[in-house]
This record gives sequence, structure tokens and C-alpha cells, in this order.
Amino acid sequence: MTRLLDKIAQTLINGDRSGIESLVREAIEQFTPDSVLEDGLMKGMEVVGKRFRDCEMFIPEVIRSADCMKKAMEILQPRLVETGGGKLGRTVIIGTVKGDLHDIGKNLVGMMLEGGGFHVVDLGVDVAPEKFVNAVREHKPQLLGMSALLTTTMPFMKETVDALKEAGLKDSVRVIVGGAPVNMEFAREIGSDGYGPNAGATMELARDLIG
Repeated sequence: MTRLLDKIAQTLINGDRSGIESLVREAIEQFTPDSVLEDGLMKGMEVVGKRFRDCEMFIPEVIRSADCMKKAMEILQPRLVETGGGKLGRTVIIGTVKGDLHDIGKNLVGMMLEGGGFHVVDLGVDVAPEKFVNAVREHKPQLLGMSALLTTTMPFMKETVDALKEAGLKDSVRVIVGGAPVNMEFAREIGSDGYGPNAGATMELARDLIG
């Protein structure tokens, strides 16, 4: 019967939006909702993330796969809520830092994280440190992701980390950063918990950090 879950994973990888719904409906009659999520859908999204990271898949293909995940979750989520299964409690806040209006990379990261089973709160662009802090207070996320495309806006990443420390919130949330001018050395310097060079790698990092 695990063939059906493998087929779900492959259908998602292929971005077959017309086939995913019927497969998920069939699977929830045979497996627990948690198993459909973990062994079918998320297994497929892991492959998508790795292939995108390794430049074996490209943005249009990733978008199709993410759309498959969205359609599947519309069917599966009510069952997960009923059973208390899955990892729907994992919340990630994302945003582009103050002074920066670029959002393509951030949006792709959000899409990948949602496909990976996370609840994503997207604060948008030009997000001031205090807005990140207030969002952490409100949503109590396990992870906070910041993006910057301009070298002139990178310092706001450190300001945000410092603001979280001042608010006594830094120990409650893991912080990751990304964007074209950002690298691992900078991520360490500002006191963040990790660096995601692209959307696929960021999803893997998120899962490594908070499971």
C-alpha cells in the first residue's frame, strides 16, 4: 500500500495538479492523515527542495509542485486537525528587512516552507526590527527568517537580532537569514542561527533547526 504514498510524492514532484487531489482522497481512506503528510507529500517536497537547491529544478516547476501541495493540504488539513496529527504547530515568520522592497526570493522561500508543512506568517517587505519583534510576541513562532537583497539593508538584520535579545525573545525563536549579499560568515557575526543560500536549502535548514 505504500506504493500509493510513493505515487503521491512523485505526482507532487512532477507538478501534476490534476492528479494529486484524487490520490490524496484515496490515500486518506487507507492511511492516517499524518502518514499521508509525512510519507507522501512532505517526502515529495523534500525532493523538490533538494533538486531546486542543486539546480535540477527551476522556479516554474517548483511553483507547480507547491501548488500541488496547496491543493493536497486543502483536503488533508481538516483530517489532521481532527486527529491532532502532523506538524501544523510549527510556525515560521518571514519578511524582507527595513529599507528593502525585494520579495521574489522571500516569496519562494515562503512557498517552499508551506509546502514543507510549516505555517508561514509573511510580514512582507520593508519590515522594521520592532515589527519583527511584535510578530514574534504575537505568533510565538519557532523560526524567524529575514531576507535582504541590498548591502545597505543588511545591518537591519543585526538590529532585529539585537532587538529580539533586548525584548527577551531571542531564546524562544531560531533566526535564519538569506539574500544575495548575505553569507554564512555574516550570519554568524550578527548572532543568527543559520543561513539559507536559496529556497531549497532554507527549507532543509528549517527542518534541521526545528524539526
